[in-house]
Amino acid sequence: MGQTAVSIGANVFQFFTRNPRGGAAKPVDLADVQAFAEYAQAVGIGPILAHAPYTLNAASADPAVRAFAEKVFLDDMKRLAATPGALYNFHPGSHVGQGAEKGIELVAEILVQALAHAGPTTILLETMAGKGSELGRDFAELRAIIDRAEAALPPACPKARLGVCFDTCHVWDGGYDIVDDLDGVLDEFDRVVGLDRLKAVHLNDSMNAKGARKDRHEKIGKGRIGLEAFVRIVNNPILGRLPFYLETPCDLQGYKEEIALLKGLVK
Repeated sequence: MGQTAVSIGANVFQFFTRNPRGGAAKPVDLADVQAFAEYAQAVGIGPILAHAPYTLNAASADPAVRAFAEKVFLDDMKRLAATPGALYNFHPGSHVGQGAEKGIELVAEILVQALAHAGPTTILLETMAGKGSELGRDFAELRAIIDRAEAALPPACPKARLGVCFDTCHVWDGGYDIVDDLDGVLDEFDRVVGLDRLKAVHLNDSMNAKGARKDRHEKIGKGRIGLEAFVRIVNNPILGRLPFYLETPCDLQGYKEEIALLKGLVK
């Protein structure tokens, strides 16, 4: 993956810890991990971002689904311990009719277990578009999950290893105006969650109008967010210091072109 990233002009990359739809992960090859660490240091890759499978729903009403989520979390924490400095991103999940408060409680319970085994890994809740009963539809829900999880952590467990990944498509679809009021959105994030929690950015345009709550990613500059907004995003003093990860509907050549485009926007 490191060599592929370099071949398209990237210096960070995101990967799934297993099939995006769930299932078992391949055994960790420590020799391969060491080879990547040496290569990444030599060419300047990092931090890498591991993404939990989409089927993980820590807020589910079904005990079996929650048990799967906890199993995956703990296994991923164990595996990522081999790559210090890695980030781990997950969708908070859907409360499926239980109500947001109950969903937040269930997500926090699993997060407590994960953080107790996180080692050097920082766990990120992703900002979500808010479709259906999806949690993380606004900054307040993310803060509620963080607060509930941290309140239950043992004193020795580092609280700084719980952060947020800011997805541009999701926050736009969730109703935050990052086109005409990016600074205002970030000020609100700071008041509600805290900018110190912001660790990564998913950089995506959107097929939808602001507030649509549909979560449909588009290529950079081809959607309703638009290229001029991305000029402001990549040059923003807060977001610009963070690693950007593309999740646009592109093939490898498309990602190469988008990376070149985005680099060209940096002033």
